[in-house]
Amino acid sequence: MTPARTIPVSQRRPVTPDESVEYEREDVSVLVIGAGAAGARTAIELAERGVDDVLVLGKRGHGDAHTTWARGGINGALGTHDDADSPAIHAADTLNEGHFLNDPAKVETVTEQMPARLRELDEWGMAYSRTDDGAIDQRFFGAQSFRRTAFAGDHTGESLLNTLVGRAQELSVPYRENVMITKLVSDGEAVYGAVGYDMDTGEFVLFNAGTVVLAAGGHAAIYDRHTSRDDENNGDGAALAYDAGASLMDMEFMQFHPTGMAVDESDPDWEPWSGRLVTEAVRGEGGRLFNADGERFMERYSPDQMELDARDVVARAIATEVAEGRGTENGGVYLDISHRDADFIRERLPRMYERFDDLGVDMAEEPVEVAPTSHYGMGGVAVDDAGETSVDGLFAIGETMAGVHGANRLGGNSLAETVAYGVVAGERIAERADGPGAVPDDLRERLVEPHLSDLREMANSDGDHDVDAVLAALRELMWDHAGIRRDEASLRAGLDRLNEVRERAANMRVGPVTSESFELAVDVGFMLVAAEAVLRGALAREESRGAHYRTDFPEPDPDWRQNVYFDAADVGGMRLRTEPVDEPSEAVQAALDEGHELDYHQLE
Repeated sequence: MTPARTIPVSQRRPVTPDESVEYEREDVSVLVIGAGAAGARTAIELAERGVDDVLVLGKRGHGDAHTTWARGGINGALGTHDDADSPAIHAADTLNEGHFLNDPAKVETVTEQMPARLRELDEWGMAYSRTDDGAIDQRFFGAQSFRRTAFAGDHTGESLLNTLVGRAQELSVPYRENVMITKLVSDGEAVYGAVGYDMDTGEFVLFNAGTVVLAAGGHAAIYDRHTSRDDENNGDGAALAYDAGASLMDMEFMQFHPTGMAVDESDPDWEPWSGRLVTEAVRGEGGRLFNADGERFMERYSPDQMELDARDVVARAIATEVAEGRGTENGGVYLDISHRDADFIRERLPRMYERFDDLGVDMAEEPVEVAPTSHYGMGGVAVDDAGETSVDGLFAIGETMAGVHGANRLGGNSLAETVAYGVVAGERIAERADGPGAVPDDLRERLVEPHLSDLREMANSDGDHDVDAVLAALRELMWDHAGIRRDEASLRAGLDRLNEVRERAANMRVGPVTSESFELAVDVGFMLVAAEAVLRGALAREESRGAHYRTDFPEPDPDWRQNVYFDAADVGGMRLRTEPVDEPSEAVQAALDEGHELDYHQLE
């Protein structure tokens, strides 16, 4: 059985005495689930506001979070090179890129916060790349009107997380490593804590918490080719919130980054790198895309913005080139920055250069092969302007939350969102934090202990299906049926295949609690929830908008300028509803009306 399945509290049974499971209990005021940038910045804000009863949980070692895989940069209207830039223009670019499905208030929250947040990180020691006069440097990034992407070479996420972890340590923020949360303790109206297990010892743990913050990342790894580590971004944040009674939103919108590594998967040296991110910074520094015929094909798709058009535009262009027979041997196209000086490449793109050099390819001398890859979920948990869900005391921030990005994310905004909403959520939580929570006895008996019994039953189970095979089947069906190009028949077939995978997932061979197979078995449960929402949302949205492209509805429909919400129903499973999108502020509307646009040809 899969522990992440949705079972209404009313249907859960008490555990009989002979089924009882031992578990550790820990009491905290605020439990932060996720130790990446979003979780760290929330904890810092709480510590600075005097809330000291906080615990940050990470699935991996301290400082090892998916944030480190974000490379290109972090946005903020500093105006280092372009003093005409402003938070309002940044917001306008974000709404344009999101095809106006973004929540304008959340967008402005991020863009107005970011200049101060970037300077704050500088004060805390972040290793930004600098201009000749020592200012925080900013580079071009796709679909942005000005150079507003601050960066640390091509390892910005790593530098950001190191900075935040260092600040958290200065404030003595407590962390606990190698803990996986498997369920939130909720009655559908309020959250009381969370339950999970210590991945090293196998001990089950109940966290009594007055406030719970989900900063657990997104769900890009529900796809076969993706930029995430295989054991991260599997939809746990969204699935946990959904199971607890919160709504999901915009789940149909998956960003396929144009440039993942396209490799010979039969070569053991290259195979682990399939789909891994080739940062947009390569194109931001002047990288050009060519098909197998040597044609710089973006001239046909986007003659003005070229390689720095929106990610959805570039990804569809590459997919079209491959589909029409102009792709490379490994099913991609060529990305070439060899026209730039070799020292420039090594200075501005050190990690990319080293990666390919280790594989025998010199980026300064020859192109690399790239193809679209699943990268980011624009959708996630529905929250208010401070990051709180409809479940009292339950917050979601970072990639776990929805609302900032709309139908397609502007590059450089993911890291921006983590620190901006870490501050905003921290402010709200500090106002309400009033000591450790307590799980009511009835929830402990009807929800916590049956769930732990389920986990114990799953451990060492001798099912018919290997966990890795079930996981691979799920990822393959999502790539086949909910990828860059979608239509009704394929989406319905995907839902049918999903039901088959769900049946297999209920009968898996699983090792002990401390095993990798147990962790992945829990992940499969989360992934099934996220995958179903993506498929159902994509089927319901009968238009094309941003990253969601329906070949049977190839144009945007003004009547579909509304968000799709996903709610758990006691009867009938997942329920969908829609709500219209709010309008932007006067300042942002004025910036939209001005029609700012990147002069790409500055890079030529």
